[in-house]
Amino acid sequence: MNEWLTDFGMFLAQLVAVVVIVTLGVLVVMRARGGDGERVRLRVEELNDDRRRRRRRLQLAASEPGARKRLQKAFRRDDKARGKRQGDDDASSMVWVLDFHGDLKASVTGRFAEEVSAVLDVAGEKDEVVVRLESPGGLVHAYGHAAAELDRLRQAGLSTTVCVDKVAASGGYLMACCADRLRVAPFAVLGSIGVVAQVPNLHRLLKRHDVDVEVLTAGRYKRTLTVFGENTEEGREKFLEDLETVHGLFKRYVSERRPDLDIEAVSTGEIWYGQDALPRGLADELGTSEAYLVERMASARVVTLRLERRQPLVERLGLTVSRGLEHGVERVVEGLEARGWQKR
Repeated sequence: MNEWLTDFGMFLAQLVAVVVIVTLGVLVVMRARGGDGERVRLRVEELNDDRRRRRRRLQLAASEPGARKRLQKAFRRDDKARGKRQGDDDASSMVWVLDFHGDLKASVTGRFAEEVSAVLDVAGEKDEVVVRLESPGGLVHAYGHAAAELDRLRQAGLSTTVCVDKVAASGGYLMACCADRLRVAPFAVLGSIGVVAQVPNLHRLLKRHDVDVEVLTAGRYKRTLTVFGENTEEGREKFLEDLETVHGLFKRYVSERRPDLDIEAVSTGEIWYGQDALPRGLADELGTSEAYLVERMASARVVTLRLERRQPLVERLGLTVSRGLEHGVERVVEGLEARGWQKR
């Protein structure tokens, strides 16, 4: 028993020494190079190939053992023939797929803008851009920015399709209407073309406790409604006027991009599910994004594009070391069990 503990202690000491040496070496190299290099990487994935590989795996799994070799030969012949076809047809169309999953602040807009720029750098006249959009909306200025970035695709003359599987409401719909075609799932939530704001006011509570709050402004409408001060009827009227102004901008933006839409009928702040939104003109067709991309694979190469922020090298190294230690401990435990040390 004592001999085993000694060996185990030596093993841990050697492991820790190796980890420390490697970590120091990497840090020295990183500092010498002046940083961690590129923090953003472009991930590109061709969905046609992924779907083909999955289909073939299922075909092999479903076939009889004796037929699998013949099936694999047929796959190789198909690959050669497809390679020749692609070489002869360099002008084949592409479908570029982008994703936008929005929160209250539309935080991914910066990354989305870079992805749009990347597509505009390489897309051809025959290409299409599909945006898989999901957002319940949020801040006006944030989604105004996001919609303007999506609008760049239409302004560049690229065919654009927005697919909504779950929700594109309020600011999300502000983005969705920028596409040439809007495809929605039957129960996707659309609409909410309205503006809402709420401001709590603690003035009476503070007044009961003899707490005075002074709000000093330069400019008649620098503050309309406040949280701590006493609100006035003039301030409320101005606040409502500002809301109506934003609502008007919202309606105009949507109606310019969907001119056949009865904007007054759908700008009440209501929401509709996809199958009800279609006859109201809020969408163009029913269907999921997956079904649409599979359909497009029959005549085009479908490629997803995503910019990913890379973790700093120290974080990646720490994660690797942690996994290595866990793996080492697991191996020691397995060895103990194999020797029968944990006998009951």
